[in-house]
Amino acid sequence: MVLDFKLDGHVAVLTLNRPQAMNSFDPELHDAFRAAMARVDSDSTIRVAIITGAGDKAFSTGADLKKTMPPKESFAELFFGGSGSASRSPFNVLSEKPTIAAVNGYAYGGGLELALACDIRIAADTARFALPEVKVGSIPGAGGTQRLPRAIGSSDAMLMLLTGDAIPAEEALRIGLVSRVVPRDTLVDEAVAIARRIAANAPLSVRAVKSLVTQYREAPLAAAIQAERTAWGVLRDTEDRIEGRRAFAEKRPPVYRGR
Repeated sequence: MVLDFKLDGHVAVLTLNRPQAMNSFDPELHDAFRAAMARVDSDSTIRVAIITGAGDKAFSTGADLKKTMPPKESFAELFFGGSGSASRSPFNVLSEKPTIAAVNGYAYGGGLELALACDIRIAADTARFALPEVKVGSIPGAGGTQRLPRAIGSSDAMLMLLTGDAIPAEEALRIGLVSRVVPRDTLVDEAVAIARRIAANAPLSVRAVKSLVTQYREAPLAAAIQAERTAWGVLRDTEDRIEGRRAFAEKRPPVYRGR
């Protein structure tokens, strides 16, 4: 199987499983990944998804150039006709639910773009990060030029994008590309621990927070605050909000049901 899907309570762990090819994406893995993320969104018991790579070397190095041939259609045909697939990043919006990238090794090209599409990134101390497309006459085409500056700021992003150079995990931590660096053998356990803490919170509140952050990051502050106020009002009378207050008063863990 090119992708392993494991459930751990309310947490789904997706492992890209092509270690012999640095967990690069061929058409089979693309299809499996899309199906797995659709399962995450459709399964109400899943509250958080973790994405990691199999093996010790790579999280993912992006597209498998040996198996991913250029389409027969022109870019214009794909862009303006039918599905418009040429204009869509395969990692545009992974899920409405929180996603965590557990970067276990090389995150190069599309692999880093996949990590950037996740809400939280943690890294093994052996991880390395790069968008090397300019070295081969191309550019990052799955969100890299847009997400990286938003994640780490313009200067550090331009340094990575224009040189194509790789950076180690500790440098990624320094510039804010990842939230923490942990030993390789504890990486997935750390990601699961974070995911469980998220999954223990009220699901509707968690998804509302993600939606507000992702959709209004570039909006004028007044419009963003108004959206936040509206979301607060929508959640005000939910069963989970009442349960949270009852649990606090009764000094017990809350039991959230997502309604």
